Amino acid sequence: MLENKKPNRRDFMKTSVKGAIGATLATVGFPTIVPAAVFGPNAPSNRINIGAIGLGRISREHDMFETLKYNHANIMAVCDVDSKRLKEGKQFVNDYYTKKYGKPYDGVKMYGDAQELLNNKDIDAVLISTPDHSHAYLGVLAAEARKDIYLQKPTALTIHEGRALSNAVHKQGCILQIGSQQRSSTQFRYAAELVRNGRIGKLKEVLIGLPKDPSGEVEPEMPIPSNLNYNAWIGPTPYVYYTEKRVHPQNDYSRPGWMRGENYCAGMITNWGAHHIDCAHWAMNTEYTGPKEIWGNAVYPTSGLWDVMGDFTTYGLYENGVKMTISTGLPNGIKYIGTEGWIFVTRGAYKASASDPVVASGQKALTASNDSIITSVIGENEVNLYRSEEHHGNWLDCVKSRKQPIAPVEVGHRSCSTCIVHSIAMKTKRKLYWNATDETFINDDEANGLLNRPHRAPYTIKGLS
Repeated sequence: MLENKKPNRRDFMKTSVKGAIGATLATVGFPTIVPAAVFGPNAPSNRINIGAIGLGRISREHDMFETLKYNHANIMAVCDVDSKRLKEGKQFVNDYYTKKYGKPYDGVKMYGDAQELLNNKDIDAVLISTPDHSHAYLGVLAAEARKDIYLQKPTALTIHEGRALSNAVHKQGCILQIGSQQRSSTQFRYAAELVRNGRIGKLKEVLIGLPKDPSGEVEPEMPIPSNLNYNAWIGPTPYVYYTEKRVHPQNDYSRPGWMRGENYCAGMITNWGAHHIDCAHWAMNTEYTGPKEIWGNAVYPTSGLWDVMGDFTTYGLYENGVKMTISTGLPNGIKYIGTEGWIFVTRGAYKASASDPVVASGQKALTASNDSIITSVIGENEVNLYRSEEHHGNWLDCVKSRKQPIAPVEVGHRSCSTCIVHSIAMKTKRKLYWNATDETFINDDEANGLLNRPHRAPYTIKGLS
């Protein structure tokens, strides 16, 4: 873990916020002071110097790709535990700037260790686009290094990890944006506004449809590639033998196998579920809480390498009486059902990366029981939700302004927590009763034992085992 340093000339004036729960979480301060990047005589002096940690599919096709478009962002460093991907990531950024500025560029520093990147005081902010099992660990390290953070969802794989991350971010006064980019998609925000403003009457039920992860075959142990620091890749999880499909492809950037291993990802419940549940909470006005009762069932593979759930259906009941159903048997998207109609919202043709699961061909992004619902105009005196044109751009703007982004850490933690308690309900196969304030199950030691898991040294978060 990093020790807290005295502020240097790169530090923002920040205030900590005690108690990570509440819609008024905020930090205040002044724009960062950064040296001019060497892009020519007219280069702006307020560039945000960024380090990219994790250079796989989602980084190349989404996080770095989108961030590079902004003139006030300067990706100056890259980090990956796979030296092949590290070199290709550096080339990816150098090629972009070479094309953009019309002259050869080679200003990107490479790191094989995230801690070393975080120790670089010239770096203001980081993109964390690693596999899910290292999100919380790296997020806490970045917060302690006083870096602003764009963190791919989900925030964590356990409730305790997520709470530690949110607390660390608020203690250090960092700006953290969760990669829940659906919040920056017009149709998801508009659907939430329609629900919040009563266009379908009183909300009664929310149906969330998710894709399904297939099982796989048994995969043999393979020699660890010389370019991969496998020990660092598995990080806080138990050591197991290397096989390529457990990690990521060595010859391309297609969808990696770790997304179907429980040590590294909770499966579709956090993969797509983190997106849809987050947007549903936005519409339900339950962003800082969660369900009070959860139950359901799932089918798990009985053999093969991959062990996340396949088909599943789970339910959650909220204090406001709304029932949420999450199922692989429903259309991919969110359906809000009220006393006077319904709204269905999905991504439509949008995909964050080329190998994302396909949404039904030709499916409209927003439909309703009556066309008049979705042609409705939200008035100035009605509920108007936070608007963001693009998720990474919103984060960069907030790094400069010190305002909270559209998907702040506590909101991301609560969305992820809901995914996790649904996953625990699948495993225990009984109704669970959740205290969202204390973040514990009521009178259920077995379920509470699943709120955390051991971390393998030295990849530990202070205060967690």
